[in-house]
Order: sequence, then C-alpha cells, then structure tokens
Amino acid sequence: MKTFYNLMPPKWLVWSFLVVAIGILPAASYASVKTTEKTIKGRVTDAANNEPLVGCSVVVKGTQRGTNTDINGNYSIVVNDDNAVLVFGFIGYEKQEITVGGRTTIDVSIKSSASDLAQVVVIGYGSATKKDMTGSVKSIKSTDFNKGIINSPEQLLQGKVAGVNVTSASGEPGGAQGITIRGPGGVRTGSTPLFVLDGLALDNSSTGGATNPLNFLNPQDIESIDVLKDASATAIYGSRGANGVVLITTKKGKAGFSNLNFSSNVGVSTLARALDIFSADEYRQQVPKVGGVLEDLKGNTDWQKEVTRTAYTQNHNLSFGGGADKLSYYASLGLQNQEGILKNNQLNRYTGRINVTQKLLDDRLTVDVNLNATYTINERPPIGSMLGGAISANPTYPAYDANGNPFQYASGVNPLIPLKLEKDITKINRVIGSISPSFKIIDGLVYKLNFGIDNSNSVRDLQSLPNAVPLQDGRLETIYTYNNNKLIENYLTYTLNKTDHSLSALVGHSYQKIFIQGRNNSINKFPISSIEPIYNPGLGQELTLANNKPGGYALINELQSFFSRVNYQYKDRYLMTATVRADGSSKFGANNKYGVFPSFSLGWRISEESFMKSSPFSELKLRAGWGKTGNQEIPSKITQALFTSQVSGTTSYPLYPTGSYPPGTSYSRLANPDIQWEVSTQTDLGLDFGLFNGALSGTVDFFNKVSNNILLEVIPADPVQPAGTFWTNVKDMTITNRGVELDLNYRYTSLNGLRFDVGGNITFIHNRVKNSPYSVIPSGSASGSGLTSATINGYLNDQPIGTFYLKEFTGFDDKGISTYLDADGDGIVTDKDRVAAGSALPTKQFNINGSVAYKGFDLVANFNGVSGNKIYDNTANSNFYKLRLSKGINTTPEAIAYPNESVNNAAPVSTRYLKDGAFFRLNNLALGYNFNTKALGINKWVQGIRLSVTGQNLFVITKYDGYDPEVNTDRTINGISSYGIDYLSYPKAKSFIFGLNVTF
Repeated sequence: MKTFYNLMPPKWLVWSFLVVAIGILPAASYASVKTTEKTIKGRVTDAANNEPLVGCSVVVKGTQRGTNTDINGNYSIVVNDDNAVLVFGFIGYEKQEITVGGRTTIDVSIKSSASDLAQVVVIGYGSATKKDMTGSVKSIKSTDFNKGIINSPEQLLQGKVAGVNVTSASGEPGGAQGITIRGPGGVRTGSTPLFVLDGLALDNSSTGGATNPLNFLNPQDIESIDVLKDASATAIYGSRGANGVVLITTKKGKAGFSNLNFSSNVGVSTLARALDIFSADEYRQQVPKVGGVLEDLKGNTDWQKEVTRTAYTQNHNLSFGGGADKLSYYASLGLQNQEGILKNNQLNRYTGRINVTQKLLDDRLTVDVNLNATYTINERPPIGSMLGGAISANPTYPAYDANGNPFQYASGVNPLIPLKLEKDITKINRVIGSISPSFKIIDGLVYKLNFGIDNSNSVRDLQSLPNAVPLQDGRLETIYTYNNNKLIENYLTYTLNKTDHSLSALVGHSYQKIFIQGRNNSINKFPISSIEPIYNPGLGQELTLANNKPGGYALINELQSFFSRVNYQYKDRYLMTATVRADGSSKFGANNKYGVFPSFSLGWRISEESFMKSSPFSELKLRAGWGKTGNQEIPSKITQALFTSQVSGTTSYPLYPTGSYPPGTSYSRLANPDIQWEVSTQTDLGLDFGLFNGALSGTVDFFNKVSNNILLEVIPADPVQPAGTFWTNVKDMTITNRGVELDLNYRYTSLNGLRFDVGGNITFIHNRVKNSPYSVIPSGSASGSGLTSATINGYLNDQPIGTFYLKEFTGFDDKGISTYLDADGDGIVTDKDRVAAGSALPTKQFNINGSVAYKGFDLVANFNGVSGNKIYDNTANSNFYKLRLSKGINTTPEAIAYPNESVNNAAPVSTRYLKDGAFFRLNNLALGYNFNTKALGINKWVQGIRLSVTGQNLFVITKYDGYDPEVNTDRTINGISSYGIDYLSYPKAKSFIFGLNVTF
C-alpha cells in the first residue's frame, strides 16, 4: 500500500530524542546552603464563611517540602529561612503565595473560584480555562469519578456528563462498554468517540479477545477526563471527531511536593438479579398442567446458583510523585484481580506507568515523557451455554453425582459440563509511550513535537477438552493479534496578550499510521488425557487442512492532517474560536482522499458587562457554535479492486456448454475511487451561569447534529457486476440527533463545617433517519431455535436508529395460536406487515449525584437512568414459552402468562417480547473517613489515612424482567450496528468494596 510519506524520522531527530532522554535521567543537583530552619504554623479557611479547608496543600516554593491541612484546617511546616514562599492550593480555590518574612504563624483565607471558572480544561493540542471556553466541553476531575470496581475510563464518567450515555452492555469483568455522545450518527460506524490519551489518539480496534480495548488503563492513574461534545470543540480532530472526543489526562508529579501513596481494596460481588425461573416444586406442578411428561429425579437444584458464585476482587496500587523546579515525576504500579460472578471467569490486570517532565535550557525546553505498560489475562467460560443451560435445565435433576462429578443425564446437558470442558483464555501485552518536547522559540511562540507509539499483541486460546460423555473430539484454536499505532505531530502555538486583547493561534501537522494483523490456527481430535491441548497442541491427531486451515489478515490505515485554530478575546467578555482541519485517509479513493472540516464559535460573558455588576450572577456566558466533523470508520481497502482465483460457477466463465470451469483470475470487487468522507454538521447554542457567588452553577445546551454523505453498502443498479454489493456515499440520506441538555450543581458549606454538594443533569434527545435508499436496512439478528435468520432492528425512514421492526402481536385466536396485525390489510400476515414499534435509543437520560461531608466523614451517591427506550428480550423469545415447558424445559412464569395460549403455539419474533427498557439505578454509594494523623501523632510520617466502603449497583428500579435493563448484545448484521437486544447476556453484579488509602 502506498503511504503519504516515509514515517521514519530523520537521524537528527532520533539523536535529539536521545539527548533529551539522557537529560531526564540524572536528578537535579543543588548546592549545599547553610540555612536556619524554623517552623511555620497556621490555619487555612474559606474566605466566604471562615470555615476550615481540610486537605489544602501547603508547599515551600521551589522545594519538595509540603504538607496538607488537618481536619481543623491547621498546618505545620518547616522552612529554611525568612525568604521562603509558601504556596497554598485547594481544588476550586484561587492559589495564594505568601512570603514568610519574620513570622512563625500565618493564617490564610483563600477565595473560591466562582463556578470553578479558573478550572483548566484540556481542549486538544492545548488547554483553556473554563471561563474562556466557547464550545460545549465538560471536565471531570479524579475527585469526582465514580467509585467501585472500575475496569475502563467510560465507567468513571457514567452519569457525570449531560448528553453522554454510557451503557455497561455486559456484567462481565472487562466487558465492552457502549458510549454515545449526543446520539449515534452512522449506520455501520457505531457510536464510539475518539479517545485521546495524553495527546495520543487511540485506535478503537480490539487488542484481542472479547474485552474492552480500554481495559489497559489503570483508573488510579487518571487525573481528569475532558469530553468534547459539539463540533466547535471536536473539529480540531477533524475526521475522528464525528462521535465526540474524550481526552484522558494521566497524573503527573508536582514541583515542590512529593508523596508516596498506597491504596488497597477488596470487593465482594454477587448476582444482582436472578431470573424468576420455576423452582423444583413449581416445575413439578406446571409441567403436567401444560400436558408435559414430568421427569422427576427428586432433586432440588437452583441452576443459576450452581453456575454463579460469590466473586472476590482485589485491587492494590502504589504510586509516588514529586519534583523540583526542573524535574517532576510520577510513577505507579497497579494490580487488579477480579473474579466474575460466573464460575471460571477471571480478569487479572497488571499495570505500570511513569510520567516525567524535565525543563532544560533555562526553561525554554520542556520535555514530557509518558510510558504505560499493561499485561492482562482474561479467562472466560462458555457464557452462552452456561446461562442457556442454567435457565432451562430441569430443576429436579441433581447437579452432582455421588462422586462429586457433574451429574450426567440422558436428556440434555448438565450446564456444569461445558464449564468443565470449555476454556477461553486471552493474554494481552500493551505498551504505550510518548515523548513531547516543546521549545520556546521567542516570547509567545512555542514549537511542540508529539511522538507516540501504541503497541499491543495478544494470544487467545479457545480450548475444548476431549470427552466421552457427552462425546467430543477436543479442539484447540489459537488466534494471534498484533496492533501497532504510531503518531507524529508538529505544531506551533503563538499567544499574544494586550490590555484589552488576547490572541492564541495554533497551526500544525499530524500523521498517524495503524497496522493491524491477525493469524489463527487450529487442530482437532485430542486423546483423553491429563494434558490440556493448550499446553501441548502436538497431541492433536487431525492433521488435514479440511477443518484446520490457517487463516489471517493484515491492514494498514494512514491518516495525514493539517490543522489550525485561533482563539481571540476582547476585554475578557467577547470570545471567538475558529478551527479548520484537513484530513487525508488511506481508506478513501484517490479522487476524494482529503476532507476539510471547519468550525466557528462565539462567546459573550454577559456577567462582565457593567450593567450586570449588581446582578446575582457571578457568571453568565452565552455560547454559539457551528462546525463540521468527518467519519472514516469503514472497512479498509474497500475502495480498491479485489481479485479472486477461485474456480466456481460464480467466479469463472464456462468456455463450453459442458465440462469443468477453466482456472483464471477475475474481479470480485471493482475499484471505487469516488468514496468520500461521511460528514456531521452540528450547531450548538449554550448558556453557562453561576449564582450566589458560584454556589449554584449550571449549563443549558441546545444541539442539532446532522450526518450526511452516509457511508453505506448498497446493491448496484447495474446487475452486471462482479459483486452483489458495493460501498458508496448516499448523498441524500441523513441521520439527525437533536436535543437539549441541562446540567445543575449546588454547593453549600455551613458555619459548623457541614458541606454538601448536589447536582445532576438531564438530556432530551431525538434521533431520525431520513431519505434512506431502502425501505428498511435490517440489523439485529435473532438467536435461538426457530429464530435464526429473523431480524429485530431496522433502519427506517422517519424513525430513530435502533428502531424495532417487528410484527405486532395482537393476542391469540380461538385455537390458542398467536395473531398479528395485518398492517397492509391484504388479508394475510407476512414480513410486509412489520411495523416500527419503538427504538432502543432512550429519549431521556437523567443522572443525580450528591455528596455530604462533616469533619472526617464523607458520603457520595450517584444515580443514573434512562427512559423512552425499548429492549427486545431475545432470551425470553427463545426460552420462555409454553411449548418448551411442555417438553420438560424449565421456563419463567412468563411462559404461562396466557391461559388461552395453545401448547403447540410457536414464538416467532414479534412485539410480544418487546419490553420497556427504562430504569433508575443507584450506581454507587461510597462512605469514607479521613483520619486526623496529627491527632494520632503520626503526621510526621503519614500525611493521610482514609478508610472507605462502597456499594456498587445497589438497586435498580425497572419494569424489565431480564437480568438487567442496561444491555446491548451485539447482534450486528453485515456490519450494520444493532441496539437494545438482550440474549443470554452476562448478568450484572451487586458489589461491596472495602478500601484503605495511605499517603506518606
């Protein structure tokens, strides 16, 4: 494949990196100075109410010496002389620097930053204060993250950001997380936003196995997560920003302050909600009632309990950081071992990280180095067969025989047997490193280079042990996956500040190359022995290629971009941001390789006007933005011609009326150089406000996002084609997401030290598909006996994405057979009578969070929920109906809900199994206590001790009767995304986590 240019940097650049790296290694040396030490004591309070600030940092400027205030706001610190400067810092408050002079007691009152306006927000290729933002951006700091057993960054911000819907599609440890920012905008491109880790844009491709590719990141290492929602904020990322951008910033050392932190927690998890299947006694009553023959072995087995367990999780983290004026560092080690609530399910993760910042050349050169290494081991049982067996097995059968082995019975398979015979193990190594030197050329002009590599490789073994009863030969399949992501960026930033004018301009270039490779091999027929195939594949006896042909694939994706941004302010009241990015992608044809994505936004800080000085508003800002972003998430190489040398009736041409087809090479796909970018155009109108000196703050946003030039695989108009489908842009087709977001937060501190914070957000969102070239684009394949090839979802004109396109169930006829709506009135019910029956996309997303603190205690609660959405219960459709119960297969009471239903009635896909998906969940509840180390007499060695207990998924209010309403089993058809289908989904757990955190 052709490349834009050779990625290998010139030799001078390599040597520059080496010189910089060597400069980082030695610690800064300091001359020995004779000093006269003295102790400074004092109290830090809130300037507004004179209440003590607990945990405020007090640092001797230019040194690594520092401390924190105690529960009464008091501090004590040793300084070298009267010229020492103390720096007082607290989140949400203005920083103060005070020279010691001849004093030994210094009391300080610091002011709150109204509405957190001074909060720094990462915006891509830079940062800005919240008050200067013109786009729709939300920043979540580590102190506000969700608590509990966390495997990936999405879980940290679930419910924290208006317009962002995070779906834990599975209860499996490390399972996939669904995340949408202001709704999905593509047919087969999914909804996953771009994740950027410390400036490195990550590839969303799987790194192997069935886990979330973001599991490599230790949540303890994350300092903040910034979500860019509208086009004026995301356009700087151009083609990657159509689904929004999530910027993850990891922790770094702080100059003049050093500490060592150890945290440890242990979690206990159990099945949150079991399905209400018949007990053994109920089963004995119900089977004869429906005309079935009862086979009763006198057992009393709860099969759901047999395949699940009380699972334990342990998480241990050690981190240390600090620095001086020239060098700062942060390093951490993390271990998490998490058992799943299904037996034989475990995820182990081992992480290491080091971040270093070195200043050189009289502070003109600053070098940031980030390195993260992760090793994960994921062991998965046969989830589908375990759960399918557990909810359908005869409860009168015993689980084990007299010898303690899984009981063998003639009809069906004991759910514990697949647990014993099947194994799925994935091991992943992932290393991410970046180096980012920035050089101050002249005052206001800075050049920055960002070079990063994300390299991962995985081995996945799928093993089936040989067995006599039930008979199976044994098989081992091994899948190797290799991902390599390289990024090199160069950009210049110029800033100019005058009395009334402030200007910041950015111009840069980016090149990213992603290489993905996979290989697989397999072998069958293993002898029954004590040696598992995974440890000796050579024992396999079937050596032919008929069932074990090796396979593989490889692809290269490249992206080259030119970008620029201008921020301008006048009198700190009138704000303007303009961005343009040109992206070229190897995924597109030669005629349309590049796309240009502009954006423009304005802001007016009304609260800074003279006529607002006596108003109750501490902040009032109006924002308006417009912009375009692109989408390139289509299969690689589809613009290029594809050939085949297979000999068959569809790939070769006969030369004679009879006889064999001659060998040769022919087209299986024609080249298409005209495919171009899918484009999303978004308009945003927002209002940020703060009242009562920032105690009450909030944001209101109206957004309208329209995606067009939809990338779609269609049937060619010309029937004389080598392929039955081809890729193109459907120019008139649009997908629109329109909605309103409201975010509110209130903070209060009483005179007696009681502090509480309550807030929440709600999003109203509507999605529509228009001008599709098809009456329906099918998605969401059904599973189960008799349901194969049936579809559940569909993309229909004037309906939302994820619409359920089904026959409408109307009851039963006089024979007890299901009846359905004859929508077209032709007298017969066929697939043409399917109707739009609601969507899997919620129309409302709502979240509530609150905290209260008094002295050393603090309590934090987070609730989240959705409404306006439906779920298709494919599990019930394939398992819970009267016919199955009459055959001795266990069900829930749902199977006998209709007394007039015939025992011979089938259960095809229909609205009968379409259910309300609304829910309201207590996501996590955390209670903590911070010990007063000074009162304990250990503050000289220990800065802080914290004990905590956290409850996760404590309850959910919902009408849905499956395992959990927050579900989305991937039932994609030909790459067309499906939504809201539940089929033997891994159940959610209820967890309690006990934690200890010690800071030295």
